[in-house]
Amino acid sequence: MSESGATFAPIERQTVSAAVRDALKAAITSGEIPPGAPLPSERELSEQFNVARTSVREAVQALLSLGLIEKRGNRSHVVERLPDIRFDAADRRKQQVVELFEVRQITELPMARLATARATPEQRAELQRIASAFSPDMSLEEFRRLDRQFHQTLAAASGNPTLAELYHKVLDTLFASQEFLGLLGSDENKAAVRKVIADSCAAHQAIARAVASGDVQAAEDAVNRHLRDVEDQMVQTMV
Repeated sequence: MSESGATFAPIERQTVSAAVRDALKAAITSGEIPPGAPLPSERELSEQFNVARTSVREAVQALLSLGLIEKRGNRSHVVERLPDIRFDAADRRKQQVVELFEVRQITELPMARLATARATPEQRAELQRIASAFSPDMSLEEFRRLDRQFHQTLAAASGNPTLAELYHKVLDTLFASQEFLGLLGSDENKAAVRKVIADSCAAHQAIARAVASGDVQAAEDAVNRHLRDVEDQMVQTMV
């Protein structure tokens, strides 16, 4: 048992920083880890949850963003007075984002496979052109415009008009989502949004290279990694 008196059961999945965050949040808000108490060390949490330290680190960063913990020297402590946060509302907002990204996973991975196999030389070149236009310091508005253009071009390259039309509706839902817009537009999330933009620059270029080279597995892996990274940033880091 740690010095805080709280213990945690192992988590089976490997990409679990959100689950670690939620378990710690529940322990804090229930008083199991009381105000002012130190969190177990990163090593202790990693062992108790049976996850990598990077997952613990991301979870702790999310708790810092929520104002539930604070740094005192090299240790994280529960704040003396918990902020007035509506966890249920925040969870519902992020649940909508999770659902939208599940739909993107279902549609974009097969779409990427088809596009890599079927794209014309002109479409492969166009994807690379759009990918090269991404820049880490671009505005959120310009990023969203290019992001949509890139994925619409990828959909068209699949050679399946029905799939492309379905995917356009997915994008319409995503870009019109108030939950999505609320997270991206919040002043508290500016740093996280900048990281999403910077990481997405490299991600789009990796997707475009894989499609251009005809490497189906690399294209699918790049799309999958990109979607999971953006979802993780929005759900685990943004508030």
